[in-house]
Amino acid sequence: MAREDNSKVEQLKSHYSSRILNPHSFCLEMLLQRPKGIRSDEDEDDTFASILNAVGEFGTFQRRLVALTFIPNILLSFFMFADSFVFTAQKAYCNTSWILAMDSNLSEAEQLNLTIPQDSNGSFLTCLMYSPVDWDLESIIKLGLNHTEMCQNEWLYPESERRSLTDEFDLVCGKELNWELIVAVYMAGLLIGSIIFGFIGDKLGRYPAILLSLLGLFIFGFGTAFVNSLQVYLLFRFVVSQAVAGYIISSMSLVTEWLVGEHRARAVILSHCYFSIGILFLLGLAYILPHWRLLFLLGGAPVLSVIPYIWILPESPRWLMVRGKVEEAKQVLRYAASVNKKVIPLDLLNKLELSGKKESKTCVLDSYSNMYLCKVTLIIGCMWFTVTYSYLTLSIKVKDFGMSHYARQMIPSLLEMPVRLFCILLVEHIGRKWTLALTLFQASLVCLCILLLPEGGNGPRLKWPVLAVTELKLTVTLVTLTGEFSLASSITLLLIYTAELLPTVLRSTGLGLVSLALVTGAILSLMTLLIKQNYSILSVCLSFCSAALALYLCCQLPEMQDQSLVDTIEHLSSQLRSS
Repeated sequence: MAREDNSKVEQLKSHYSSRILNPHSFCLEMLLQRPKGIRSDEDEDDTFASILNAVGEFGTFQRRLVALTFIPNILLSFFMFADSFVFTAQKAYCNTSWILAMDSNLSEAEQLNLTIPQDSNGSFLTCLMYSPVDWDLESIIKLGLNHTEMCQNEWLYPESERRSLTDEFDLVCGKELNWELIVAVYMAGLLIGSIIFGFIGDKLGRYPAILLSLLGLFIFGFGTAFVNSLQVYLLFRFVVSQAVAGYIISSMSLVTEWLVGEHRARAVILSHCYFSIGILFLLGLAYILPHWRLLFLLGGAPVLSVIPYIWILPESPRWLMVRGKVEEAKQVLRYAASVNKKVIPLDLLNKLELSGKKESKTCVLDSYSNMYLCKVTLIIGCMWFTVTYSYLTLSIKVKDFGMSHYARQMIPSLLEMPVRLFCILLVEHIGRKWTLALTLFQASLVCLCILLLPEGGNGPRLKWPVLAVTELKLTVTLVTLTGEFSLASSITLLLIYTAELLPTVLRSTGLGLVSLALVTGAILSLMTLLIKQNYSILSVCLSFCSAALALYLCCQLPEMQDQSLVDTIEHLSSQLRSS
């Protein structure tokens, strides 16, 4: 026995000495990878993992749980991007119905010819009209009108094919809605929603947080179709963005805590593909429906199907355990096992009861007092900031290539799905860390290529005699889309990584904290957009630096493949002591 113990010690020494060459990644890996032969309080994780195996790794219960996330994900992307299709630019002509009092049989074209001034090429001027007069119609036709003034009351939209918010609330002729205001309202909602629902998810549970977010989508998402003013519309969008953030955080925590490692990544990646389906669903409805209210009515109608979630959605047994609710956790686990037609051994349930006697009480300040949590939060937050900035910048750059509004949304949505599905194979063969590093490396390379290409935006003007202008434009478009797909995959993988690195007791709160970095990166990207001079070269340079920084930070993280989740901060401390 003594020889065996000495042999184990020598193996551990050899293992750790080989890692000294990379001390940064080793520091985090030590905290998560428990050395063999050393026992600690982390054995509770092994007990829970054994129970989940007894319940069934990916049985009917888990498949149903993953399927329940599909419909809300479709709705999330629908409500997130609906603003792009309800605030369309319109040509507004003054309402000059005063002339109809002289002859009610005038056609719309005749009315415009008589009352709206024209420019040199014969097109009607918007926002201007001839001043009303008390003449008869023959005098107006014979003499014409000369004095012009701005529109006074209402406007006409003769060229409008669809009813949008622009002509609903007459957002024209100096009353145009600032697009930055819409983005600011939405970002503020994401910011506040991340904090509020992160706190709710850890204090009250994943189940009530998901129900509250779905209730917000139902009332303020579906209810957007009935607003009667622009101010109320913006208020509804503000609450909807909070519900979007809340559902993403809460559902991610719930799925992460119910599934084991190999199935967890597949489920999350597959559910993210339904974001793209939601965008395609939005595109189809926006193209077919003639009125923005119908868009929210029919597009938001699937939210009615989530009402049964009140009875069929399960709570996270891991969260119940860390809150000391052992009996409720056992009841949920028994139900899951019965759905999967499995039986949990009694000795495992008894071990679960022994490990869950005390409630773990934590607060957000523990993220800063614990060395591991502080380091992980900072690294993951920086990665969220850089990846979001690069992704949004490339998405904005695609708009500069003359593509139609529908094509700009449809092409990325169609191509992101197979790219994300391919990541499932990569995760299973090379692990989460190197799959994420591969996507970030590809994104960095793409940003560098955009800088070197002539159409990269005032960048180094290299000579490309072989390629024609059209071919160059097509090349830059394809390269930019490739970078966008890579970063979209990086966002999905990073979300999985974030949920797995954080402990159960602070998982929702931690996801809410890193969402602050996500919103900050998005805001910085939009601020860069406002810099008109040298915008392209500046934004793409920053995107390249951001993607490269994210790649470096990714290399500092430990591999989470086949690693059990950590439930409490005490487990983290015990891991540190044992290491």
